Amino acid sequence: MQATSGRSARPERPLSPHIQIYYPLINMVMSIVHRITGAALYIGSLLLAWWLIAAATGPDYYNYVVSWFATWPGKLILLGYTWALMHHMLGGIRHLIWDTGLGFDLKTIDILSWGSLAGSLVLTVLIWFCALNLGGI
Repeated sequence: MQATSGRSARPERPLSPHIQIYYPLINMVMSIVHRITGAALYIGSLLLAWWLIAAATGPDYYNYVVSWFATWPGKLILLGYTWALMHHMLGGIRHLIWDTGLGFDLKTIDILSWGSLAGSLVLTVLIWFCALNLGGI
């Protein structure tokens, strides 16, 4: 049996890499954002359900809910919901592509990740541009 000089008899374990060693890659960031947008969609879906219930309840309550969404905070929440929905949808399509076994080379992963970010921003701007020009918001 070996004598230990003040140290435990257990061998030292290697330290595992952590956030200070890894630098964030776009696919890592998009994975985290995909999860966050998924959680945000729960709250947005509650607001959508509130709007539908108000529409079914009657014109007075419907006008109350619509007037709440017409405020700047309401519009900001709707803008965030739109972006979260578009980003989560495109992230889901990215994962669907990966589920087929395609797109696992690093260049394609980066293209799909950046594409889902850019696409979600473009789609959000297009949706809001159409909504504002058609008088829906």
